[in-house]
Amino acid sequence: MVMGKYSRVDGRKPSIYCCTITVVVFVALCLVGAWMLMSSSVPVQNSNPLSQGNVNGVKQVAGENISKQFEDSPGDLLEDARKEDSNAVDSQSDSQSDVHDDQNVTEKESESTVEDNQDENRDEKTESKNVIEENQDEKTVTEEEPKTRTENNKDGKTEDRESNSGDGESTAEAGETQAQGKEANKSDQTEPEGSSGENKSKSDDGEKNPDSGENANENNQEGATGNNVDSQENDQTSIEILPAGTQSELLNETNTQNVAWSTQVVESQNEKIPQQSSISKDQHGHGWKLCNVTAGPAYVPCLDNWYVIRRLPSTKHYEHRERHCPQEAPTCLVPIPEGYRRSVKWPKSREKIWFYNVPNTKLAEVKGHQNWVKVTGEYLTFPGGGTQFKHGALHYIDFIQDSHPDIAWGKRSRVILDVGCGVASFGGYLLEKDVIAMSFAPKDEHEAQVQFALERGIPAMLAVMGTKRLPFPSSVFDLVHCARCRVPWHIEGNVHVYYTLARYFRVFACFVQRDILSLLAGGKLLLELNRVLRPGGYFIWSATPVYRNRPEDVGIWKAMSKLTKSMCWDLVVIKRDTLNGVGAAIYRKPTSNDCYNNRPQNEPPLCKGSDDPNAAWNVLLEACMHEVPVDVSVRGSRWPEQWPKRLEKPPYWLNSQVGVYGKAAPEDFAADYKHWKNVVSRSYLNGTGINWTSVRNIMDMRAVYGGFAAALKDLKVWVMNIVPIDFADTLPIIYERGLVGMYHDWCESFNTYPRTCNLVAVIAEVDRILRPEGKLIVRDNVEIIGEIESLAKSLKWEIRMIYSKDKEGLLCVHKTMWRPTEFETITSAVIQS
Repeated sequence: MVMGKYSRVDGRKPSIYCCTITVVVFVALCLVGAWMLMSSSVPVQNSNPLSQGNVNGVKQVAGENISKQFEDSPGDLLEDARKEDSNAVDSQSDSQSDVHDDQNVTEKESESTVEDNQDENRDEKTESKNVIEENQDEKTVTEEEPKTRTENNKDGKTEDRESNSGDGESTAEAGETQAQGKEANKSDQTEPEGSSGENKSKSDDGEKNPDSGENANENNQEGATGNNVDSQENDQTSIEILPAGTQSELLNETNTQNVAWSTQVVESQNEKIPQQSSISKDQHGHGWKLCNVTAGPAYVPCLDNWYVIRRLPSTKHYEHRERHCPQEAPTCLVPIPEGYRRSVKWPKSREKIWFYNVPNTKLAEVKGHQNWVKVTGEYLTFPGGGTQFKHGALHYIDFIQDSHPDIAWGKRSRVILDVGCGVASFGGYLLEKDVIAMSFAPKDEHEAQVQFALERGIPAMLAVMGTKRLPFPSSVFDLVHCARCRVPWHIEGNVHVYYTLARYFRVFACFVQRDILSLLAGGKLLLELNRVLRPGGYFIWSATPVYRNRPEDVGIWKAMSKLTKSMCWDLVVIKRDTLNGVGAAIYRKPTSNDCYNNRPQNEPPLCKGSDDPNAAWNVLLEACMHEVPVDVSVRGSRWPEQWPKRLEKPPYWLNSQVGVYGKAAPEDFAADYKHWKNVVSRSYLNGTGINWTSVRNIMDMRAVYGGFAAALKDLKVWVMNIVPIDFADTLPIIYERGLVGMYHDWCESFNTYPRTCNLVAVIAEVDRILRPEGKLIVRDNVEIIGEIESLAKSLKWEIRMIYSKDKEGLLCVHKTMWRPTEFETITSAVIQS
């Protein structure tokens, strides 16, 4: 084991040794002082203001004399502003250390100690890097040590993550190591984090040589990109990691004083009563334990609160599938599934995922004949089928388009809602049509269906149509789809109510039919779809009542027909898919209030004027409809621009508002988009050491206008845009742009599987939903950045980059496979026998 810089300070060295050290340090400092006086071209680089407690420190930008180690690195970033994986050969370590000595003035003393150590231990060629590694708490950003499979840290933890995430076949690793060596010899540079990480493990689908070459090609392309940036910007003296000038104003929101913007807190409180809502410590002062819960690695705190669920007075409206958050957000860590591996890359992940990442077989056993999911060796495979499209989702998607061409996938219809999505194959294949589907399903007996979807890289979330509104604004979805989604649209009760009655009283079909029709006054669930569906949008219903003539199906069809007619929905077409033997009914929501005003009966009634259609956080469902906006300056009165124009053009209804940042809303919108395009292209893509080809699922925890997601449009990623309930309600703008998102309260746990407003609880929640080897990028003031850095280190996360300027900070960290060994029992999440 290579010893750190304090390995010699053991109290057993003679005094003459200490004197020698003192002399060497003194001479070194004198040389440094002389060098500083003579130097006129390179500004001094400050040590880390965050780690040392100086929150007002400002990082200085190096000019032409950037360390040779990063001379050809992508993004042309500073040595003190980035931290990367390194696969350089050992012979480069000493030369890199010498260059580092010339530039990092504040580290001279520690570097001198390294030189002394080298006199007695010449074989430890990478010692300088380990000195830097153990001094991370005292530096702003350091170069990351080479990640080998045998390196141990101070806590005795083996840095062997890649052996867990890869297949572990040595032949593939050897081939990839050779490719890395060639790449290092060609470019004399350290590779970006993602490339290094990818090359050290076996490929996603277990193939040895093909993926090894594939990764090498990716690395060559990334290196070429970095070289192009260097050649184009060799006169540039700084890289924009944090915005400067007028763009920095975007960091200072004025939404709390801006009365033009409401929040979900205000909207929902005005609308309904809101939901009432001994540890061993490491050297960083934070203690962590594993969550001891019944759900294990699939623990979702607000959906697995069995203490509350077991005490619900009723479950007939799916109350037991709704959110019931514990009074205190958990601060324990969710365990990682045994045998977890790095996720298969998109688009291969759409067809197969590692079995041990989501080790559930029940759905394969129950739905395998419908081509939902199958167990195939080490993988779970997804043939692309579903209950209504056994022969594949693509055929079914084309069938819908042919049934009504005005749907125009990817142009007119861009953002859709898929209810009861199963494993989300419908949404997964719609991505080929430039359509993004917000797919949702409950955490129910269809074990891990949403978790399958997320592991595949398909947008999905856990939710249920029960007693409360969905966490979306009104009039935002271009189309809503339900394929045997098991939701009783025609009544307000549980989905099983009608089918149970029909099964046991089939001989009394007429009685059952009358009983169902008498419940028509409910229909709250379909009315909730009416709320979130854009005026002029379509509802596609593919279910047995559309194309079968069994008594129970006939009864449901009649009830559904009566309800949709009273809602003024136009039945556009009923079409039969002969290949799959199913049918679909396509309805269209009205674009005016004429039909509402001319109904013989006001049933369902129009909502009161005081009922805010955008209030969506813990608001109970109401059996009423909101009027369609007719003022041309109001959102919902016109259809958005076709994709992709709608992404970049400010919505027409922003003209009369003041933006979140205090400017006119259209100007605010444009400035935000320009800001994020600049930050993403010049900092995130090239400056964080992230291999973006390995990134698929992204969450923006405070999305504002969705500028970050818009700037990532050309990457093969999707972004869940979160608008916190106590921030300006900008989620309608995000949907208008053709992006997806939802409201959330970060003092509570998010409705998703693992892989809250105490900051510790929030970081624990981030750890729960972030995949092992996933990345967290935080932009905030330096005080918050410092706290998060400390928490990240206590979690054994790797600090990949930290940067500060003008009291604003940027932090990029890498989640590792580390888990604590002690457990903490969450009694509310344990099913008592």
